[in-house]
Amino acid sequence: MRATVLNLLTIVGVSSGFLTSVHRNTAFHRLSYSQDQADYSPKETDFEKDDETYDASSVNGEEDKEGKKYESTELGPVPMSKNAGNRFIVILWDRLLDSENRHMIDLHDDRIQHTEDHVIFCRKSNLYNETFNSNSMVDVLFSRQLLSSDLRRVIGQVMCLESTDLKYVRDMLQQEPLVQFFTSGDLSEIPIYRWRHIRDFTLRQDDGRDGTPAMLLALDESGTQELRQETNLTNLEYLIRSERVIATGPLHLCTDTKDDLSSKAIGDLMFYNAVDRDAAIQFAEEQPRAQGGLYKSMQTHFYNNLDVTGKFVADNRLVREPITELKEAMEVWGYPTDDDQTPWINW
Repeated sequence: MRATVLNLLTIVGVSSGFLTSVHRNTAFHRLSYSQDQADYSPKETDFEKDDETYDASSVNGEEDKEGKKYESTELGPVPMSKNAGNRFIVILWDRLLDSENRHMIDLHDDRIQHTEDHVIFCRKSNLYNETFNSNSMVDVLFSRQLLSSDLRRVIGQVMCLESTDLKYVRDMLQQEPLVQFFTSGDLSEIPIYRWRHIRDFTLRQDDGRDGTPAMLLALDESGTQELRQETNLTNLEYLIRSERVIATGPLHLCTDTKDDLSSKAIGDLMFYNAVDRDAAIQFAEEQPRAQGGLYKSMQTHFYNNLDVTGKFVADNRLVREPITELKEAMEVWGYPTDDDQTPWINW
């Protein structure tokens, strides 16, 4: 039986990536481009060749002709976060958590009021080092708003949290502003999964490349563990060939330890790019696992990605905006906001 994709949403304001092709020749790099309907080639130039040759040794600690000395620096691997070890997925469905049964517009307006508090809370959780905020035990890898089909409302939130222990995740969530707003810290109605993120470079496309990013949440039919194993390779090949997957991996029952044998796979979580609604549905339903009847339900949503890393990637250095003021405030509070202070979250 084939599962049907539900509630496809879309996103606005996501920049598409682009790819510049460089063709290698045995003698030189040949670059070509078109501008004002004219073709240009590096062989056709008004500039004469420079007689001086570049001396690569000048960057190896030796002095150049002007007496300047260039010291080389050996860069090591990016250090792991002290909270690395387990990735958890937390999903908030606004309507299911709304105990007051608010109108959909009112529910949206009320929850949006807590977005800034949510972002600041996540940034504070991410920004720590050996001397400041070292008791932060959870990294917020991403937080994404799921949108309604009319593009006017936020209807949910998906977060990826990394920590060494499930207990730290639960303690953190009980204080999180959105959870406080919906349930006053009660986690009984909030699904938490272990996520076995497949960290292969072929499944790490850029958000928005050749489309807009979407999330697929697919949950298995009961008693289909053998079918999941049988379709593992063919489904993985399908995802790799598509060249549109941002991140993917199976969802597992949230046991206290990841080595617990009872932590079985119960579904898949995937983030991928799609050019439109129909393409997103088609891509999800044509997966070998979907075709083989593994899933009992599939939901796909386009989403807004919130800047919760604490790296302030949306800062416009030419204009003084509230985000600049927030960064300065967090620096005054003592949070390490520079890249070299928290290299493990330089995503």
